[in-house]
Amino acid sequence: MRKVIVTCAVTGSIHTPSMSANLPVTPAQIAASAIEAARAGAAIVHLHARMPDSGRPTQNPDIYREFLPVIAGSCDAIINITTGGAPTLTLEERLSPTLEFQPEIASLNMGSMNFGMYEMLGRFKSFEHDWERPYLENSDDLVFRNTFRDIAHILQSCSESGTRFEIECYDIGHLYTAAHFLDRGLLKAPLFIQSAFGIRGGIGTHPEDVLMMRRTADRLFGSDYVWSVLGTGRSQMSVATMAAAFGGNVRVGLEDSLWGEPGRLAHSNAEHVRRIRTILEALSMEIATPDETREMLKLKGHAATRIPR
Repeated sequence: MRKVIVTCAVTGSIHTPSMSANLPVTPAQIAASAIEAARAGAAIVHLHARMPDSGRPTQNPDIYREFLPVIAGSCDAIINITTGGAPTLTLEERLSPTLEFQPEIASLNMGSMNFGMYEMLGRFKSFEHDWERPYLENSDDLVFRNTFRDIAHILQSCSESGTRFEIECYDIGHLYTAAHFLDRGLLKAPLFIQSAFGIRGGIGTHPEDVLMMRRTADRLFGSDYVWSVLGTGRSQMSVATMAAAFGGNVRVGLEDSLWGEPGRLAHSNAEHVRRIRTILEALSMEIATPDETREMLKLKGHAATRIPR
């Protein structure tokens, strides 16, 4: 049976705490949710941090320090720290926890893009914290900055630590940018390409969009990459299922979708993991373990990180 890597994106920065009481916000909630997702079958947990009192996205390493050791000490999941954080943060803020903890994987967006979240205001009307509504409203005038210089800076800053990257590609051009940095020697094969579908400003969720991403990556990288996908909102499970059928790996979680099914919020990240695991096993596929995933992605192993257990 084919082994499929399942990544769980635990909290992210797109959704705000008022949108769902099930979104983990405090360090204890993030740790518990990540551990539960790992026990449900996620080989990788993709992690952002939030301010415990307000839920505002933060890249403060001190906040990460409250939950990373708890996760590492309770399960063997591969810890993946974002270098995206939030469009409102500076590059140095975004990069600081990866430099501090030197994880096995860090995420890295492959380009600047419009990143529209304002349409969520049509569904969510009431907010607990003062920052939430303006954060969504202002996203119609927001560019998530990731210039060539920014990307090169992140890659060069992490080159000595052995941290590899979840290369997040929100459009076809981002694949060409990844190929550019591979040619420059700043990225090393095998690339872990995470194709993202359904963000306003990026590629859509039509099956032809998914196939175009796959065909382009095959042409650019051949056998030198591992392909994974994430679909946002209601497209999370359908995009993941399509990609798995096309030979890909999958990412699910509350960062990408708050919804368990139409009209019902998901109870937890583990619910998303269990749902996609059921689908994959029904398609005669197996869930890759963390150690199998480390081998597929050529990771350095947890012992080479600075995350204590």
